[in-house]
Amino acid sequence: MNIQNKLVVLTITLIGALSIAGCGKTEDKGPKPATAPESTAAPEAKTTVGTDIDDGTITTKVKSALLADADVKGFDIKVETRKGEVQLSGFVDNQSQIDRAITITRGVEGVKNVDNKMSLKMTDTTVGEKIDDGIITTKVKAELIAEPGLNSTDISTVTRDGVVQLSGFVDNQAQIDRAGEIARGVEGVKSVVNELSIKK
Repeated sequence: MNIQNKLVVLTITLIGALSIAGCGKTEDKGPKPATAPESTAAPEAKTTVGTDIDDGTITTKVKSALLADADVKGFDIKVETRKGEVQLSGFVDNQSQIDRAITITRGVEGVKNVDNKMSLKMTDTTVGEKIDDGIITTKVKAELIAEPGLNSTDISTVTRDGVVQLSGFVDNQAQIDRAGEIARGVEGVKSVVNELSIKK
């Protein structure tokens, strides 16, 4: 076989090999299936089945229970709740009302503890004295609101015969002392019963 024939055979062989390779290769021209992007979001937080009743709900329930009881004058009792601990304050007629109010409060769902800050009324007040007490309460609240170092919404104010009772939950002893000092400085205040507690 001469050189020319060898070249022809070699060329045919190469063409055949390339044809076979081309037939064996399949080109995927269709769209590739979409793959879900990798999630970067944090897993959803799980909630417990039994969540604690919030303090606002507890306060409302306690007030309703006190108002519904014939032996307790609910309007004379202030109710504050902090993490399930209920603080009762204000002025009532006798010790039996105090005991009854505590019993009622302990029976309300969600109440973990009862802190009694209630006081006994010393004398019966006249209509004029009640008006004066209302004015004093308003003045004390206004002064507490104006004080930048205090959150007045945490402080409950009740006045009876010029005696101001402060109750509720604040951040520290300095706020307790400051609130008492402010209340004593209000015109018409005879004395201050400071029953404020530090938040736990």
